[in-house]
Amino acid sequence: MGAGGVTCRDIVAAYQQNMTPSFTLGLHLADTRVAVRSNSRELMDALTVHYQDFLDDGGDPDIVVTALDGGPVANALAFALRAGEEDAKEEYVDLPDGRVVRKRRTGLWLVFGRGGNYVLGPCRQNVDQVVNAVNARCEDREMRAGALLFHAAGVCLDGRGLALSGFAGAGKSTLALEIMRHGASFVSNDRLLIGPGDAGLTMTGIARMPRINPGTLLHNEALAPILTEAEREAYAGLTPDALWRVERKYDVRIRDCFGPGRFRLRAGLRALVVLGWRRGGGELRATWTDIDAAPHLLPAFTKDVGVFFEQGPRRAKADAYRVLLGDCPVLVIHGGVDFKRAAALCLDVLGPLSASAAEPVDAPCCV
Repeated sequence: MGAGGVTCRDIVAAYQQNMTPSFTLGLHLADTRVAVRSNSRELMDALTVHYQDFLDDGGDPDIVVTALDGGPVANALAFALRAGEEDAKEEYVDLPDGRVVRKRRTGLWLVFGRGGNYVLGPCRQNVDQVVNAVNARCEDREMRAGALLFHAAGVCLDGRGLALSGFAGAGKSTLALEIMRHGASFVSNDRLLIGPGDAGLTMTGIARMPRINPGTLLHNEALAPILTEAEREAYAGLTPDALWRVERKYDVRIRDCFGPGRFRLRAGLRALVVLGWRRGGGELRATWTDIDAAPHLLPAFTKDVGVFFEQGPRRAKADAYRVLLGDCPVLVIHGGVDFKRAAALCLDVLGPLSASAAEPVDAPCCV
């Protein structure tokens, strides 16, 4: 789809007018250096807090993203929804020099491609969407280098990583945070990029904090500060079934709960874990396999590429995942839900924690 002779550069120029992006924030996200520019100090302060563990110490950026905070964008474009997704949160249009994605609820415009990377509109009121825009450009760069997008969380120990996959609600983030109680570091919440590296497969996380349910908070003492005493008492009084059904989510700031140096965006992939368990499924069991021997596991971790990426929208291709993973070990955990035992199994795979890794450091956490 297109919009005649209108370009991304035209849209940005018409919107920017007298706005000057005089504030700059340098980030180091895995192997990508990003410069975020904006006309809003308030937005930059919020981004500095969010990316606290990934502030750059200098160097030329690989990517520049400019967030121009202002009113609604006045341009009228022939936006369209992805086929079959009439209830989608965004609509998009492709232009000669890139793509424009419009967030339907907030009116924020995300512009990216050869015309540059921009976020236009009420950025201060929508910090999370600006974060998503920045992260998407880094994800795009990883995919251009051969990585695939996985529906998985990630943890690592001394550079050795595990991808934790499973269908929605399987408990990926809860398991990741349980493993972290024993010294591992966080890599990603529910999206992970896995691609070829110099010494095997490499996994790259997304700089987003995990969002978890109250049951996870009750059973992981590292997360105790997140709940108020009143909330803790209320949730503790619920039956397990009632607690399981609570829909509320809480954001977990890794640094606040586990200390500095525990959010790392890059690690070598040691194994892929697939959570196939279920409540009331009896004793937990675990078996080793690989994806060629168990292709039925693919839907648990393959992920479509959406409109925020230059390669999207595109359905996940099972064959591409099979080729990428090859003989990568796959640990299938099935039977009943048991986070403590599953964490112990995962820690055995990750191996021992070194003395140096056990001591938190106050440096940017980019491996």
